[in-house]
Amino acid sequence: MNPVVIIPTFIYPRRHRGGSDVVTAYDHPTAPNQPGELGRCLESLAKVEGLGLVVILVSADMSIEAQAAEKVQAVANAHPDITTLVIGAPELALIEQRMAQLNIERLNKEIGLAGYGAIRNLGLVIANVLGFDAAVFLDDDEVVDDPQFLQKAMYGLGKLTRQGVPIVAKTGYYLNDEGSYLSKWEDKWYNRFWQQGRAFNEWISKAMRGPRLSRSNHVCGGCLAIHKEAFRRLAFDPWIARGEDLDYMLNLRMYGSDIWFDNQWVLRHLPPASPSEGLRFRQDIFRWLYEYRKLEYSRALIDLQQVKPASLEPYPGPFLEPGLRSRIRLTAWLRSFGRPDKRAYRQAAKVVAGAASAYAEANCAKYFEFQYVWPEAMKRLESDQLLSSALVRSSMLRVQDVEAEMAGAADVAAAGAEAGAAMPAGAPGAALAPGTGAGVAPVIPAPAVPRPSIDAGATTQIRLDLAD
Repeated sequence: MNPVVIIPTFIYPRRHRGGSDVVTAYDHPTAPNQPGELGRCLESLAKVEGLGLVVILVSADMSIEAQAAEKVQAVANAHPDITTLVIGAPELALIEQRMAQLNIERLNKEIGLAGYGAIRNLGLVIANVLGFDAAVFLDDDEVVDDPQFLQKAMYGLGKLTRQGVPIVAKTGYYLNDEGSYLSKWEDKWYNRFWQQGRAFNEWISKAMRGPRLSRSNHVCGGCLAIHKEAFRRLAFDPWIARGEDLDYMLNLRMYGSDIWFDNQWVLRHLPPASPSEGLRFRQDIFRWLYEYRKLEYSRALIDLQQVKPASLEPYPGPFLEPGLRSRIRLTAWLRSFGRPDKRAYRQAAKVVAGAASAYAEANCAKYFEFQYVWPEAMKRLESDQLLSSALVRSSMLRVQDVEAEMAGAADVAAAGAEAGAAMPAGAPGAALAPGTGAGVAPVIPAPAVPRPSIDAGATTQIRLDLAD
């Protein structure tokens, strides 16, 4: 197996959390003038055995896209022992142009740098274009302590179980700042109708006592490995407000596959303090109502397998059952009395019957329409040499520019500017030759992309308790 590690990072001013659209409000964006957690994450990756390419996806406010990409590139440059490829707005433009050349339907909403689902789809596209066998997603606020992290990520991936079930996606688990994998949410009176923490703790406690690999009811998006056989045929849902990782598991089940839980694959999740607990719950309202309506809609599609809440006990089944709206509204009001973020919770309660329900109804069918397009798009982009070379060269130009700026070398900066004029469109002053499939002559050679070779483990080593 040759996996690529993919890390999304979010650079937005503190005055807002990513955008007015419900899918572009992010949990922990980094302000342009703050260091953020990405450097800590990259530092921890330096000791990981078999590490190849690390792709960093830069989601940023439109007004600071160039500044954000340079900021992230500077962080990456500070870790020269890690091979990184920073993907920002210029590289996204290259991908969109190449897709147009290949007569792929415009998918600006579905693949891009805005929204959790679309950003993950962009990561899958890049893994596909560069010809990797697997994509391993991390979050920028995580720390990897295990040198064998990547080997454990690949364990069993792409293999068949003894019952002949393919393992095409798997997840590990997080340790929080207390070193525990259990949720901190307590069964307080204000959570009487929404005991998500208790349900999750019940599920993961059982999974941790079971065999190394078991069918998962939960997904950690920052500890997620997806085999090419899955990501070439199944995309993330760009219309879900958050929880796109758990949603991907439900999508896999609807389309006949599954995600597996590896209780030996772990990292630490150390996010900064959330600026608004109530705003996050508002996103959860949009998420769960949308998920509920999407599963309802899917049952009318005869080519999909039905996913019922009863098959998702103890988590997340209770949060996909009838009566969801009433439980959410009651929880929001109770938390407005019992939690510090009172005003945000009161505002969240008001969206249940209005905006969130309307959003779910308006968008619940769109993912399934998108899924008709995704496999063909991935087929056309697979191992695309023109696009992969353009992406690497565009990123290398940014590396040079940032290094020149930091060194204060005016002559190097001038040379980088001259080089940019000869690059494909999407990089500053760039363009792919329209229709011909041939790009302009390269100014700098594209370095070879490192491709680790990791044994996914012999099939006979995998012991699965399918009854669980």
